[in-house]
Amino acid sequence: MKIGIFQHEPTEPSGYLEQVFSDHTVPFEYIRLYETGEVPRINATHLVFMGGPMSVNDEREYPYLKQEKELIRKSGKNRQKVLGICLGAQLIASAFGAPVYKYITEIGWHELATVPQCRGIMGMFPERFRVFQIHGDTFAIPYGGRLLCTGSSVRNQALSVGNCLGLQFHLEMTGEMISLWSRSLKRYDREKIARDTPRYLAESNRLCRLVAEDFIR
Repeated sequence: MKIGIFQHEPTEPSGYLEQVFSDHTVPFEYIRLYETGEVPRINATHLVFMGGPMSVNDEREYPYLKQEKELIRKSGKNRQKVLGICLGAQLIASAFGAPVYKYITEIGWHELATVPQCRGIMGMFPERFRVFQIHGDTFAIPYGGRLLCTGSSVRNQALSVGNCLGLQFHLEMTGEMISLWSRSLKRYDREKIARDTPRYLAESNRLCRLVAEDFIR
C-alpha cells in the first residue's frame, strides 16, 4: 500500500489525514502540483486529492487539472481508491461528467446532515455534525454517483462514485491550519472561527480518522 497525495497549494497539505496515515505506518508521497505543474507517473494504490483556490474548470491555466480528472476516471480500472477534499471532491464530480460551478461561499464551521440510510463510512457519521468549510463552488452528482450528506445553504456536500469518495468540507483541519487560513479572512469570520474551533475541532478529527482508516482498510 502507498498513498499519493496531490497538493495544489503550499498551505493546503493533508493535515490530520497525514497523522492517521503515519499512525498506521502507511507510506505516502506528496505530488506538489504547484511546483511540478503536471501529474507525474506515480506508483500508488490510493490517491488523495486536496483542496486549492482554483476552479476545476480552469484547465487552460492549470493543465494538470485535466490530467487529475483522467487519473480519477482510470482509478477503478487500476484498482485505486480515491479520496477528494473540497477541490478534490469537485474533481471527482467533474471527472465523471457532473458540472461544477460558482455558488454560495461558505466559510467557517457549518452543520451538515447525512442523508437517510446513508451507506459506507458516512453511514457511521452522526445524523448531524459540524465541519470546517471554505469554498465558493459546488458540484452536481454525476450519473451513477450517490449523495451522502447535505447542508442547508449548499446541498451537495459529499458524494461517492464507485471507488471514489468526495467531501466538499475539510475534515483534515488542524488548529495550526485553521489559524493560518484565517489570517486573510475578514475580522468577523476570524473571530467566529476562533470561538467555534475549540468546540468542534476534536470531533472533526475523530470523523477524519474514521474516513482515513476506512480509506486505508
